[in-house]
This record gives sequence, structure tokens and C-alpha cells, in this order.
Amino acid sequence: MTAWIVLPVSLSAFSITGIWIVYAMAVMNHHVCPVENWSYNVTCTEELPRPGFPKTCCTIQDIPLISKCGSFPPESCLFSLIGNVGAFMVVMVCFLRYAQVIEHSHRCWVNTSALVSGCTNALGLVMVGNFQVDHAKSLHYVGAGVAFPAGLLFVCLQCVLTYRVAVTALDYWMAHFRVALTLGAMVSLVLSGVFFIHESFILQHAAAICEWVFTVDILVFYGTFTYEFGTVTSETLMVGLQQSHHHGSGVIMGSRARGSTLGGATKGLKSPGGSSTSTHLNCTPESIAML
Repeated sequence: MTAWIVLPVSLSAFSITGIWIVYAMAVMNHHVCPVENWSYNVTCTEELPRPGFPKTCCTIQDIPLISKCGSFPPESCLFSLIGNVGAFMVVMVCFLRYAQVIEHSHRCWVNTSALVSGCTNALGLVMVGNFQVDHAKSLHYVGAGVAFPAGLLFVCLQCVLTYRVAVTALDYWMAHFRVALTLGAMVSLVLSGVFFIHESFILQHAAAICEWVFTVDILVFYGTFTYEFGTVTSETLMVGLQQSHHHGSGVIMGSRARGSTLGGATKGLKSPGGSSTSTHLNCTPESIAML
């Protein structure tokens, strides 16, 4: 077990806790209405703020969309921090998972596509976090339009990879759990988009709830990589870096890469979620050629 096991669960815990703190700050500062409120008015008379209490009169501008919760200071500062730090952690998780799958001799377009979609998701998160919807609406919507579909594509591809590298029964159970999370994310994202384009207060509020469900669902999915990351080592990082260098330059690194490949060819295939070694050796054509 390595220290990398902390990364996925930290991403989930930090981001989920952070966005709910942003929501609580926005409610207490009367920037949005609480999520349990389903009553909206066309207009509201000016009301005296009651510190520590939510708004009593809400309009469509007060619907608690995640982006709306992070539009005004001081919560917008924390929202930007969560977006930037979360995006960095997403890139780290995606790269380590990419390298780990390669380490298990599963070089395929699905793994590369998952890495690209994960990094695209991170780019969208940076745009969403730094361009608030009430101040840079176009850029914010571009970021959201990139982050949400890319995040959904990433979890779909990871479900496929989880089944491909599964060895033990526990690995398959994790794959089933991820499929359930992915289906939940897909349904909530579609419903959020369908509800959001309507002008009805009730449907707009339902869109906000679906958006929250989708976001938390995706973050929980990222947290499940803790199951595999117990086997991540420095060799895993080197495999990912060497593979990236190979794609970029078209040449294989020198004796260091050659020794690493030789070691990988003679190493037993490990279960992604444990340290047990299978009796089947996995020799790829690349390894044989290198020998």
C-alpha cells in the first residue's frame, strides 16, 4: 500500500465538503435560496437581511445552482480555490490511472481517451471556478459545457477499463458499483439539461438538484480509485511518463526504459485492487521485441 491511496479520497472529500460549504455561505449571505425551498416569486420587495437565516422571498435568480452559489464574494473565493485545486487533483488521478492500466499491459485507445477526457474535465473545472456565471457568463457556460460531458465520458470509459483489468471477484464488484454511479450521473445530467432550458421555477429548481446529484456522483466515482491506488508505485509513474514520451517523440527511451520494460514482462499481473499476484505471466509483443 502506498501514499497515493489518499489522493482519490482526498479529491472527493475536499471537493464535496468544499462545495457544500460554498452553498451554506451563499444561503447565509442571501445570495441563493435553500435547496429545500420550492416556492418562487416573480419579484420580491426589499427585505431586511437577517444574519444567520436564509431568504424568505425567492426569485428565479436565487435558485441554488452550484455556479450561482459561487458567484459572489466571499464564497466565490472558496469556489475558485476548489475549482483550481480540484482540477489539479483530477489530472493527477487521471494520469496515475492511465499509467496503472498501462502497467498491467493494457495499452488501448480506451485508456488514452480516458486520460484525454479526464484532463478536459479538469480544464472545464478551471474555467467554471474562475469565471463566475454572473460576471463572465459566456466563458462560464463554455467551461460547464466542457466539464460536464467530459466528466461523464471519463467515468464511462473507466467502467470499461475496470472490467478489462478485473482479476478478482472484488474487482468485478467495484466495476458493477462504478456502472451504477455512471448510470446515476448520466440520468441526472440529462434531466438537469432538460429541466434547465424551461422557464418554470419548479423545473429550474429540479435542474439545480440534478446538477448537485451529478457533481457529487462524479466526485464519489473519483474517490473509488482509492481501491486501485494501493498498488501505485514509483514504477507506475515511470511507466506513464515513458509512455507519454514515446507518444510525443516516437522513440523509446534508452537503457532505463529497456530495463523497465524487461522487468514488466517478467512481473506477474496484479489485481488492480490488491497486492496478490496471478500465476499467469503477461508478455506483450513489445516486451518480446525488446528482449
